[in-house]
Amino acid sequence: MEEAEDKINQRSSGVLTKEEILERLGTGNNDLRLFFTPMIDKNGQVGPSTLDIRLGTQFIIFRRTMYPILDVCEGDAKDLDWKIGAYQEKICKPLGQRLVLHPQQLVLGCSLEYIKLPSDLIAEVIGRSSWGRLGLIISAATVVHPCYAGVITLELANEGDTPLALYPGIRIAQLIFHKLAKTEEKLSISSSKYACSVEPSFSRLHKDKDLEAIRNLKKKRESHS
Repeated sequence: MEEAEDKINQRSSGVLTKEEILERLGTGNNDLRLFFTPMIDKNGQVGPSTLDIRLGTQFIIFRRTMYPILDVCEGDAKDLDWKIGAYQEKICKPLGQRLVLHPQQLVLGCSLEYIKLPSDLIAEVIGRSSWGRLGLIISAATVVHPCYAGVITLELANEGDTPLALYPGIRIAQLIFHKLAKTEEKLSISSSKYACSVEPSFSRLHKDKDLEAIRNLKKKRESHS
């Protein structure tokens, strides 16, 4: 076991290979281990440099007619938190039931798997090309930070012309893992405002500290107009 841990520690920074991903999944050292559960099909999900994630059963859909506009600088942080919650709705689609994603529609989903990264790994979420060729886009590049624990919220957009049926349990996206160069910064699970999520998370834009400064500048300009 010590020999395997030394082998992991000796890896240089860069993208993890299939061999390295399997080593991280199997090591008994919790400081180095990549936690990933449930692992339904290890042979099918671990690629040459990627790890496939499956679509979960929880979704956030948008109520398009709820507000004429969602202005993040109108009102205070509590107002924005309430508006986002009212503008979006959580639904559940159990295994075997489909979610129809219409053209130009955005839905928030999540990974079926719960993951936890060690402190020396960062992950990038990318869409599978097989789905991309049908019009399904993981609409924003998602970065999973070191020490993150939870499910991964997925921003799913249909850029095609035909509605797509999505079923929980399908392989929907891929994780690419990057080993970080040595750092002195101490990280923890609580470093992310979306940590420990077990379902897709509403936007927590209201927690951004710089938003209050923008609101104050907006009010100042309006008072002089």
